[in-house]
Amino acid sequence: MSSSDRTGTRFWSARWRNAGLGVMISLGLAGCVEPLYGTRLGGGSVAEEMRAIKVEPIQGRIGHYLANNLIFDLNGSGSAPTIKYRLVVMVRERLSTPIYNSVTGEAEAGDVNVDADYKLYKVAGDSQPITSGTVSQFVVYDRSTQRLSNVRAARDAEIRNAETLAEQLSIRIAVALSKRQS
Repeated sequence: MSSSDRTGTRFWSARWRNAGLGVMISLGLAGCVEPLYGTRLGGGSVAEEMRAIKVEPIQGRIGHYLANNLIFDLNGSGSAPTIKYRLVVMVRERLSTPIYNSVTGEAEAGDVNVDADYKLYKVAGDSQPITSGTVSQFVVYDRSTQRLSNVRAARDAEIRNAETLAEQLSIRIAVALSKRQS
């Protein structure tokens, strides 16, 4: 047997050993992962709990977009379950134009920064929030010399911010409800 045959044999046996070890580890860890929206052993699911959240009205135009996206993300089924929780969100929005054209003196880009402070309360019971926090998002948009296109671009940036903030909020709320049920 030549040395190249022995080296090749060692290579393949080590490869199979490593593959077997990887399979054993992944099978061992498979029971440690639990789906966020899955059904719990005690009954109920996070998705059902999220459907029971009432989103309080949010002030401002971006608040309107955010509330609509949150309602859809939390209860996209269209069902009307018994309300167990209420979500209060306060929005702060900042507009800025960080890039200027040195020749024309016109802004070439703008950005919309949004911070959303949220608190999730139980409808019946104590006044302490179940979870609270702040999520932030910003979107940059191009500006032109046409006023109407700048207004529309800023509005589109607000809508994109609202969609992303709603996703972030629904994930944070799902995690908080999941921890609460465990």
